[in-house]
Amino acid sequence: MLVRTDHDGEVDFRTMPAETREQLMVQAAKAYYDLGRTMGDIATQLGMTRWQVGRLLKDAREQGVVRIEIVPRAMRLPELESRLQRQYGLREAIVVPSSGDEDMLALDSISQATGQYLAGLHPRPSLIGVSWGRTMASVAHWLPRNWNDGVEVVLLNGAMNIHAASTRTNNIAELFASAGNGRATLLPVPAIVGRPETRVVLEQDPVIDRVLSLGRAAPVICFGLGSMTADSVLVQSGAIGTSDIARLRRMGAVGDLLGRFIDQDGKIVDQELNDRTIGFEPTPVSAGRIAIGVAGGGAKHAVVIAALRAGLLSVLVTDEQTARAALE
Repeated sequence: MLVRTDHDGEVDFRTMPAETREQLMVQAAKAYYDLGRTMGDIATQLGMTRWQVGRLLKDAREQGVVRIEIVPRAMRLPELESRLQRQYGLREAIVVPSSGDEDMLALDSISQATGQYLAGLHPRPSLIGVSWGRTMASVAHWLPRNWNDGVEVVLLNGAMNIHAASTRTNNIAELFASAGNGRATLLPVPAIVGRPETRVVLEQDPVIDRVLSLGRAAPVICFGLGSMTADSVLVQSGAIGTSDIARLRRMGAVGDLLGRFIDQDGKIVDQELNDRTIGFEPTPVSAGRIAIGVAGGGAKHAVVIAALRAGLLSVLVTDEQTARAALE
């Protein structure tokens, strides 16, 4: 194809007819995507600079001349993932197909995807902070063996239960560490205590302070998001009662992160309760930390959206229905 050049001998896009430009897009795209040629080779062939070839390929994608379809072998929905990342400024989004109204099946898929994501982090973090609960217990179950050799796992929030539960959900740090041939550092205190001054005294203890400092230093943290239901692990463990859930709901709470109850904008709803809560307190994600939120199912739509709005997550692992709710 003969194209007009400027005085330097380079292709002049400004005077080029639209039909000619589109033909060049097709020619460059075929060479790059189908024939595997480099942009340097294509530039030589077409009499362009590498920058101009790159511009042609970019325009070809934006104008629909080239359509790139991402088809992951794992069950994921890349189109929704990209939309979430753009809308909320996320580092990564992982969305698995919803499986009707069966939340347990969705939890398995979400947890498996979380385990794969953690195992694929590079560079591998030597220290990771985790929360406890049913979601995180499921993630621990799906972690690949030897997912991060020698990793140190620190528990981010108090996990001592008042009531015995049928399923253990407070040994998550140990399960994560065991799967990675590493070491767990536990936080041997309740999630919520009876008085604010009790929390102050406990956090001043050198042992507890050391664990909390380790959690704050973790470059990667991973946690579930809790719903405002009577089967919440905080209720089942005895940290709070069903009457507290009803009261918090009236105050505008939509769920909790690490035991911190937030409203639809991600703000703490009950400061007195928050003052009695021991552990990591979520804040808008800084550039140096990866904060992975894991949640799915209709009961958690509101808390996921609140965490996204407040910038408390840099990575979200969720199901299709929750992703669509967040996008709408």
